[in-house]
Amino acid sequence: MHLLFVFLFLISVSSCTNPPYRGSDVLGADEFVMDSYRIREGKLSILSMEGKESVDLPPSFLEEYQDVINNGDVLQIAVYHPTRNDLVESVQRIGQIVGFRVTDGKIFLPDLPPAEVAGLTLHQAQEEIEKLYREQIKDVNVFISYKDRLLRKVELAGLVQVPHIPVDGRLRLFETLSIAKVPTNANLFKSYIVRENSLLPVDLYKLLKEGDMNQNIVMRGGDKVYIADPSASTLMVLGEVCKERVVDVPDGFMTLRKAIGEAGGILPSGDKSYIQVIRGNILHPRIYTLNWEHVVRLPNDSMLLIPGDIVYVAARPLSEWNRFVNDLLPTLIALDLITKGINSIGVDVR
Repeated sequence: MHLLFVFLFLISVSSCTNPPYRGSDVLGADEFVMDSYRIREGKLSILSMEGKESVDLPPSFLEEYQDVINNGDVLQIAVYHPTRNDLVESVQRIGQIVGFRVTDGKIFLPDLPPAEVAGLTLHQAQEEIEKLYREQIKDVNVFISYKDRLLRKVELAGLVQVPHIPVDGRLRLFETLSIAKVPTNANLFKSYIVRENSLLPVDLYKLLKEGDMNQNIVMRGGDKVYIADPSASTLMVLGEVCKERVVDVPDGFMTLRKAIGEAGGILPSGDKSYIQVIRGNILHPRIYTLNWEHVVRLPNDSMLLIPGDIVYVAARPLSEWNRFVNDLLPTLIALDLITKGINSIGVDVR
C-alpha cells in the first residue's frame, strides 16, 4: 500500500508540470523513487548502482573456528596455590611486566622445564602446564589468556583508539569495533575490512546502526579494519539555495529533504518545479527531475541521495547541458577545495 500511494502521487504531480531538459537519460520522480528503494537495500546495492561489482558475504565468515597458539604469541598466565605464594607472585610478576612469549614452540615458567604449547588451544595449553606443575606441586591451578599476538591479531587504522586487537577464533566484528572505540560520527559507508588483500562485502552501517548480525563476521589474524572520516563521502547542493555547500554523507545515503535543509532551503528565486539530482559521471550523467511537492509529500525513505550526487535548484529549467557543465564545474571545484581538497572531489569527471 505504501508503494502504491507513492506511485499514485507521482502520477498526479507529473501531470501538472512541463518537463525540462533532462540530459541523455530521461529520468523523473518515479525512477528516482525506484532507485531510492534500491539504495535502502544497503552498501552493496549502492556500489552496484555505481557500477562496482560485489559478491555476497560467504556464510563461512560467520563461523567460529579453533584458534591455536603460535610462535611469537605472548601469553598471560596466572597460577593459584593455597601455600606457594612465592610461585604465585613470581608468575604474576612476569605476566604483568612482559608476559610469556612463545619461542620455538615453547614457553618458560618458574620451577618448570620448557613447556611445548605451539599448536595447542588455550585450554589445551592450560591443561599441559597444570600437568607439568602437578608432577612437582599438588593443587596448582593455571589460568591462561593472550596478552599479545605477533600474527594473530586485527590491525585497525583511521578513527580508532586501539591499533590492534588479538583474535581467538571467537572475536567478532561488532566486539572489535567496540574495543576500538569507533566514534558515532564515523563514515561507515567508506570504512572497510581487508582480508588477504581483498575487500570483504560487509555493510558496517547495517551492523552498527541496524543491528544486522548477518554482518558480524568472525575476525581472523591479519584482518585490517579502516574506519573513515565523516567527510570521506559527500554530495553537493547548488543553485538557488541559501548556501551552496558540500554535505557529508557518512551513512552512504541521505534524504533529499535533509540535503536541501543543510543548504538552508530554496531561495524565492529558485524554480521549485525543477529540482534536479545529477548522479554519476558528470560528463554523461543520469538526471532526475523532481517537483517540490515530491520532496514535501513523499516519504523520506523514498527520496534518497548517495555520495557524489549533485542537487541543483535553478532559477529556470536547464536548456543546454554542455553550457550548464561549463558554468557548474568551477563551482564544484571551488566548493571541494574549500572543504577538503581537489583529490577527493565528490563527483566522477573521468
